[in-house]
Amino acid sequence: MESVKYQLSDIQIPRAWYNIAADLPRLAPPLHPATGAPASVDDLTGIMPKEVAEQELSTTREIEIPDPVRQLYAQWRPSPLFRARRLERALNTPARIYYKYEGGSPAGSHKPNTAIPQCFYNQQAGIRRLTTETGAGQWGSALAFAGALFGIDVQVHMVRVSYHQKPQRRALMHAYGATCLPSPSRATDVGSRILDDDPDCPGSLGIATSEALELAMNDPHTNYAGGSVLNNVVLHQTLIGQEAMTQLDMADDYPDLVVGCAGGGSNLGGLAFPFLGAQLRGGDSVQVIAAEPEACPSLTRGTVAYDFGDATGLTPLMRMHTLGHSFVPPSIHAGGLRYHGISPLVSQALSEGLMEARAVPQTRCFEAGLAFARSEGIVPAPESTHAVRVVIDEAVRCREEGRPRVMLFGLSGHGHFDLGSYEKYLAGELSDEAFDPDGVARSLTALPEVPGPAGAEN
Repeated sequence: MESVKYQLSDIQIPRAWYNIAADLPRLAPPLHPATGAPASVDDLTGIMPKEVAEQELSTTREIEIPDPVRQLYAQWRPSPLFRARRLERALNTPARIYYKYEGGSPAGSHKPNTAIPQCFYNQQAGIRRLTTETGAGQWGSALAFAGALFGIDVQVHMVRVSYHQKPQRRALMHAYGATCLPSPSRATDVGSRILDDDPDCPGSLGIATSEALELAMNDPHTNYAGGSVLNNVVLHQTLIGQEAMTQLDMADDYPDLVVGCAGGGSNLGGLAFPFLGAQLRGGDSVQVIAAEPEACPSLTRGTVAYDFGDATGLTPLMRMHTLGHSFVPPSIHAGGLRYHGISPLVSQALSEGLMEARAVPQTRCFEAGLAFARSEGIVPAPESTHAVRVVIDEAVRCREEGRPRVMLFGLSGHGHFDLGSYEKYLAGELSDEAFDPDGVARSLTALPEVPGPAGAEN
């Protein structure tokens, strides 16, 4: 790997997060599920601090980052931007390929960018415990790390199939002092009911979210911390794109293509939204591609509707691309992308034609991950391989068409705890999980009824 020619010490950590909601005026608000009215800050403060609730509903373009948060970010930020020259040579492409590498954080991914501010605001509010869900474990690891910094107990509900696929992830959570349970679990009424119906349920992010929310709602000293999807989470991740813009400017370059893997949408939005915001305010245009799993394709095969963010209907209603909140995705190894919906901000950007989506199969993603590792030296997390796959495909197209392009993608985390998955791929034991259209169709019949005027939108 070759870095662009600058020193990280030359790059300042941004002083404000960028909120694309200010530039998406047609963004539909979250709704109170009982009344259909737009959710208020008071509606949200039962599970999150007031400051985070205000960020969730804010349409202010820039939100100042507290100094204590910036000081902790400085442990690994700014994250490096690399030009993938060896990959370019291996592909014999005229494209210039850059990647923003988030795997250097203590937890190994981009997730601490939001875990630290969420823990900061919760500590200020006197909260003693946070509950959350996690898929592959990157978010659970990040919140466990941040909880240790702020003296907050953390309980993580890890999707059961990933809990068993990735024991090193849960070991990392335990090392930071968190509790990690396989979801569904017997620790909650939600989990117990699901296990009674299906003892072998592999779990889903929607189920794990329901379990975490149940505990937060029933204990005044416990709050819920979301790892993706929510507006405040995507907001915090815009550090990535803001830094990348500065770094590319120092390299005297600018992308015409930005690619990110898409599960809940925070990594994709964090990288792409600052570029889209500049475009919306008269700057250079950029093509954005969301790379999602073929087996769980919310953006390419989902329906735009108001839906719950969890499996049992505890969240406010969010208007987004969804496969239905009761859908349980196949057990792909990119556990962080096994989510039925997507960030409403990402969904709106797609609906407005500001980005496009592409679904890619699991085995081709691992193939791309190995090609990247053997040229650039970093083994990507399975989630990140989806972005690598799309970039390689586009770079090959540039070669075939003889057309140079400037590409930027998000390498959202390393795959050191996912080597078992790579080993299975190399042994020929990994297959492509099929998309389940019948399961999605059944799930979509259970979309919630939306009361009030917004009901006409579903």
